[in-house]
Amino acid sequence: MIRHRPHGIEHPYATSLDQRVPVLPEVGQRVLLGVWADPAVTAVTGEWREPDGAVRHLTLAPRTADAADTAALAGGEGHLAGAQATALGGEGGWAVESPPLRSPADYRFTATTGDGREQTTDWFRVAPAAWTATAPGATFTGGGGRVVDGSVEWLVSADGVHRARFALALRPGDHVVGFGERFDHLDQAGRRLDAVVFEQYKAQGAHGRTYLPMPFAHVIGTDGGSWGFHVRTSRRTWYDVGADRLVVEVALGGTASEQVDLGVYTGTPTQVLGAFLDEAGRAEELPSWVFRLWASGNEWNTQRIVLDRMDRHRDLDIPVGAVVIEAWSDEEGIMIPRDAAYAPRTDGSPFADADFTYPADGAWPDPAGMVAELHDRGIKVLLWQIPLLKTAESEPGLHAQVLAEGAALVAGGHAVREADGSPYLNRGWWFPKSLMPDLSTAATRAWWTAKREYLVRDWDVDGFKTDGGEHAWGHDLRYGDGSRGDEGNNRYPVHYARAFGDLLRAHGKAPVTFSRSGFTGSQAHGVFWAGDEDSTWEAFRNSVTAGLTAAACGIVYWGWDLAGFSGPVPDPELYLRAATAAAFMPIMQYHSEFNHHQRPLRDRTPWHVAETSGDDRVVPVFRRYAHLRERLVGYLAREAATTIATDRPLMRPLFFDAPADPRVWTVPRQWLLGADLLVNPVTSPGATRWTTYLPAGDWVDAWTGEPCAGGVDHVRDTPIDLIPVYCRASAWPGFAGVF
Repeated sequence: MIRHRPHGIEHPYATSLDQRVPVLPEVGQRVLLGVWADPAVTAVTGEWREPDGAVRHLTLAPRTADAADTAALAGGEGHLAGAQATALGGEGGWAVESPPLRSPADYRFTATTGDGREQTTDWFRVAPAAWTATAPGATFTGGGGRVVDGSVEWLVSADGVHRARFALALRPGDHVVGFGERFDHLDQAGRRLDAVVFEQYKAQGAHGRTYLPMPFAHVIGTDGGSWGFHVRTSRRTWYDVGADRLVVEVALGGTASEQVDLGVYTGTPTQVLGAFLDEAGRAEELPSWVFRLWASGNEWNTQRIVLDRMDRHRDLDIPVGAVVIEAWSDEEGIMIPRDAAYAPRTDGSPFADADFTYPADGAWPDPAGMVAELHDRGIKVLLWQIPLLKTAESEPGLHAQVLAEGAALVAGGHAVREADGSPYLNRGWWFPKSLMPDLSTAATRAWWTAKREYLVRDWDVDGFKTDGGEHAWGHDLRYGDGSRGDEGNNRYPVHYARAFGDLLRAHGKAPVTFSRSGFTGSQAHGVFWAGDEDSTWEAFRNSVTAGLTAAACGIVYWGWDLAGFSGPVPDPELYLRAATAAAFMPIMQYHSEFNHHQRPLRDRTPWHVAETSGDDRVVPVFRRYAHLRERLVGYLAREAATTIATDRPLMRPLFFDAPADPRVWTVPRQWLLGADLLVNPVTSPGATRWTTYLPAGDWVDAWTGEPCAGGVDHVRDTPIDLIPVYCRASAWPGFAGVF
């Protein structure tokens, strides 16, 4: 009838109606106390009890979700937008403001219905905190002399130490790059941001949020001197990058004994990154096929459609190296083909392919045969995954097998748990109220992936799209490795990709996982893409920035849904500009969002873009770059191996090679691809000429072979079929037959 949760659903950027705001108030603050009540409730009152026992009575007023909180969930048009927008709930809220907090207080609520029924909650405690220069039991280690004297402070309440903050000294003009994959800016100087794994459905650049944060950054001075820092924590951190100092705030565990450990590294940007990767871990070399074109569409949900799309690639002579099949499963347990017939296993034990019968007229009449046929064509196969399991609470009418899987997950101790020991049910808006496997332990990783083992062993698939991974919300969740939610949630996507990488390794396959979320440590686990985005020029520009910032933090194998995956089919100009750019990124792939199979289709295949637009240039230009990509595979594989050996990024921001050159900061979307190619994508519509800045050295226009001097701008014509690419003159003989 009534519910109050001091932390609410713990959405990191919005508050829910049943929440206390702020959760951790400072001394002297008032607190907004919120509850959710059943529609039958006509009145809600509260009691506020001071330490001396005095009780003040409170009357709550109806409240709807705050507009700013609703906006925090905005994802625009798309099949998931509605689910996202309603995640906080808009009705049933009641709230009242507390008296100013001077010391710990207790409070509770009573709800009354129109027919006189009442319900009273338990008492809740709130202890205000204050910033102080000293905190017994709290220690600060590291810093390498970069911490501003006297800047370390601790946020302390009667319960313990909750946060720390400190300042790192900056010099005028310092550039600050990193913090994981960032969509808004390469250089974060003058900006505020945080590091928490979050699923921002589209518009990441506008919101400043990311799937793949890290508490690590480079600092590059105007003289080229550089250093970097790593806050050695998996908890949430915040950053305010000012003119003369960078203020860092760190979430702590709230006990009486807490520690901040700050790593500081000096040297060139590559040396700084290497020192960080000594702690975080490095990518391992993946097979060269990952550098070929990847193709997918969320509505490719039958064997006939998948083979038809691959037939069109063949018939149009557009080489493809991998197909990612998303809509292959029942979308309940994400482990069994959608219309396969089988006898349920009430114990939740793993299946083999022989346990299934595939209807001849069904969606997947011969999955293993399909994979074998694709392999014969030289095409690798990846299958979609998500680390969630639907429940009776999340969706009525589930298959008996899914319910059995859930029961086995809980009974076997494999579920992420709430603080009271009950299984955690996803609080997010995608797959809400689903169970979540506790992948922090080797036992659960093995248990969860054993159910998918037949896909590798019997079907011979080559990898997994490890989608999701951002669904652990709650500071006090419990993990089997002993960690609490506030320190384990950010690590979840790292464990997730690791689990499927280990499954592939166990069957002699390369650990090709394809993730959008991650944290420190994700460098060592597979391939990444930039997540969900609309087909807009802004998203194109933001995705380039995301790739460069991810690379600056040690992510080697990275790509994006070229030209975006959501919304109407992109126009030919955006599509081809994006495709030409993707041809010079570590991963080249296209994808399209589910749109309920409505007409016109929203496939991002080159022929569908051509047919939709009537532009007969699309297929020939795309074909040309797909073949160029094939010719670059050897170069990309060699350069990836060099990256892993030397830590010099594969898709490299120019400051890595020219940190003292002020001009490189004026061209933040140019990059070096490996040692020898400089790429400058056309990221604005209608451009017929494009200016590229070439750092010091001798260069060659890759399309004409014309020599170009370094240290100056070069302007060239940019017809729709051309992206500015320049090659180091010393390496040009090796590329003469590539372009």
